[in-house]
Amino acid sequence: MAVCTAGDVPSIITRYLGFDCANANPVITVRNPADLANWTLPVLEITIILGAVLALLHAIRRWRRDGDPTNLTIWVASLVYLFVIEPPLYFPEWFHAQEAMGFMFSHNVFTVNLMYDRLPLYIVAIYPALSQLAYEIVRSWGFFDGTTRSAVKGSVVMAVVFQAFYEIFDQLGPQLKWWAWNVDAPFYSDTIAQMQAQGVHADKLGNPAAVPTLASVPWGSVWLFATVSFAVLVFLAVRLVYNPTVAGHRPRGLSWVWRTLVTGVLAVVSLPLLSIPTGIFGRDEHANLTAQHIVYVTEFCIVWILAGYALYTQWQHLRREPAAAVAAARSARPFLVVFGPLFLLVHLGLWITALPAFFVAKDGITADDTPIGNLPYVVVCFIVATVVLGVALARGRSSAVEPSPVSAASR
Repeated sequence: MAVCTAGDVPSIITRYLGFDCANANPVITVRNPADLANWTLPVLEITIILGAVLALLHAIRRWRRDGDPTNLTIWVASLVYLFVIEPPLYFPEWFHAQEAMGFMFSHNVFTVNLMYDRLPLYIVAIYPALSQLAYEIVRSWGFFDGTTRSAVKGSVVMAVVFQAFYEIFDQLGPQLKWWAWNVDAPFYSDTIAQMQAQGVHADKLGNPAAVPTLASVPWGSVWLFATVSFAVLVFLAVRLVYNPTVAGHRPRGLSWVWRTLVTGVLAVVSLPLLSIPTGIFGRDEHANLTAQHIVYVTEFCIVWILAGYALYTQWQHLRREPAAAVAAARSARPFLVVFGPLFLLVHLGLWITALPAFFVAKDGITADDTPIGNLPYVVVCFIVATVVLGVALARGRSSAVEPSPVSAASR
């Protein structure tokens, strides 16, 4: 089955990234890390895949030692989410979604790629790794206590915590050619000129769903994939698995399976629903991009304000009651103390190496014809991620005594 032909949009984007998408293996391709586009690609994939493995081991440990299957629910549901949402993004024509969605972007090739080179293994790993990281940070702050109200409040905080970590990565990717978006942008000009010089007709680039953008990242990606999708996923996991567990009715067997599958699938279903506010201003080339930009910024600010208020009030509560949720923080610490700092330090190093090209970029494009991210926003994300992680780790070292609600209920 042809998934790429000379001159079509995928072929233009992949050639810009440095590889040929024609004749890609439909199942799996393994490459020498030394042959990748640049050294940052193997560093990134090792970090993320290691994080996913650590998250899985931690989730299993939480179930066996603490009697809480929620972490494993989130880990597996993140994969369900991925395998439901990603194929239509890579192959919209297979799912009759060419008009509704179109071709959005292409990943570069990494050491291990799946599905005609469209899906790097590290992308499979990043959702369970980061969802586990963000969830354990929020849980360490004591936001989930078994009530519906705490599930809502904690999920709003989850939206910002997940976004903070994810956008540190997301705003850097296009500059380092980890992937490229289907946008009508000048950095594709040389690639198109080369193809035309070889007698290849190049299709028109540009997907209306990929604009407007926050620097090099579509606002739709920031809002849907980096913010609300995993807030919804964690809310469902808490309501369907964590709260019953705290109440002494821990899901087992098929009951746990269906709750996990529903969590992952409904997180995907939430995306078109949560895109309605911007969708009313159009989804094609005639969309009102100014109105969409205003809606995205408004949604973004509302979530950050609500989460910021929730974090501030919870911080005050924890200062008044130092023993509150200490058991949760302790149980999360073995995972957080390893992967949290590892993720931030690796990305800090990657950002530092990217800054020289960033600062001499012209009109948002580096000398290597790559688009740059929004540095002030990334700095804020680094600060937020470091602070919430630091508080979670500090609470995990506390000597205060408080029984875990899950452990107490499961006895």
